[in-house]
Amino acid sequence: MKLTPGKLAGLKAVSNQHGVIAAAAMDQRGSLKKALGPNAGDKELSEFKIAVSQVLTKYASAILLDPEWGIPAAKARHKGSGLLLAYEKTGYDKALPGRLPDLLDHWSVRRLKTAGADCVKILLYYAPSDSKDINELKHAWVERIGDECRANDIAFFLEIIGYEEGADEKSTAYAKKKPEIVKAYMREFTKPQYGVDVLKLEVPINMKFVEGTKSFKGQAAYSRAEAMEHFRESAKCTDKPFIYLSAGVSNAEFAETLELVAESGVKYNGVLCGRATWADGVPIFAEKGLKAFETWLNDEGVKNIQNVNDKLKAASPWYPIYGV
Repeated sequence: MKLTPGKLAGLKAVSNQHGVIAAAAMDQRGSLKKALGPNAGDKELSEFKIAVSQVLTKYASAILLDPEWGIPAAKARHKGSGLLLAYEKTGYDKALPGRLPDLLDHWSVRRLKTAGADCVKILLYYAPSDSKDINELKHAWVERIGDECRANDIAFFLEIIGYEEGADEKSTAYAKKKPEIVKAYMREFTKPQYGVDVLKLEVPINMKFVEGTKSFKGQAAYSRAEAMEHFRESAKCTDKPFIYLSAGVSNAEFAETLELVAESGVKYNGVLCGRATWADGVPIFAEKGLKAFETWLNDEGVKNIQNVNDKLKAASPWYPIYGV
């Protein structure tokens, strides 16, 4: 596979010197506003994002931001750190079935690129078990965005979060189904019609249900060996570069997850890590203000991202996949 010049330049811009994507994520909007408290408004969201960008991009190959509140944070990032911009609206309409996605009203791929994006990211909730009609809507939606990214010669990151309608995604039952859900959507969105350049994925297991790990909470869905096999089997489902998201777990759990990936021998290409680096600072910002949060970021936040970066020594460059 070969990349066009714009896509290649964008992927290089968000990667470290080893060809690994070691990126921070700060595109949370609705969930962040809720976490910051009832009095949080535009000013607080912007200040929070700027602080994260200023501090963590010193240690990240790139940062993922939203264009709604994140443009000032994009301008505040460390020189040499790339920029991904999110194109989707936050959340989904819970009154409708299917967790249908929507794009930001006042943005286009061209406008995101003009705003400085090296790469464009969208988030898609996907259930292989949903009706054909719902999933065809999503397939066509991703195809349109892929075409828009091709037309503007910019790299396209597709973030996918699996689910099953009516299931408790924190349950043992769902943990047992999760590997097949992840494998199914990896196979689907690897197809060339979508134009995806990098898949941003959940890990195919839930560490809280892996026997023999520090993250284990007492109910087993898989042994350690089975969990590693799920990593290996899912990696076979795509020929695209893929990176892992932290999915809101703690820094310790995400670090242990990456250790297990390394032990499994899977050649993943990096991470886009958000809450595992800065989430513990949210109550500090909410209760004590910006200065206290900045102090926390420069101490605990830096330790968190360096902990993740240490685990990324086992990640593989994406260069060979695209013949670079």
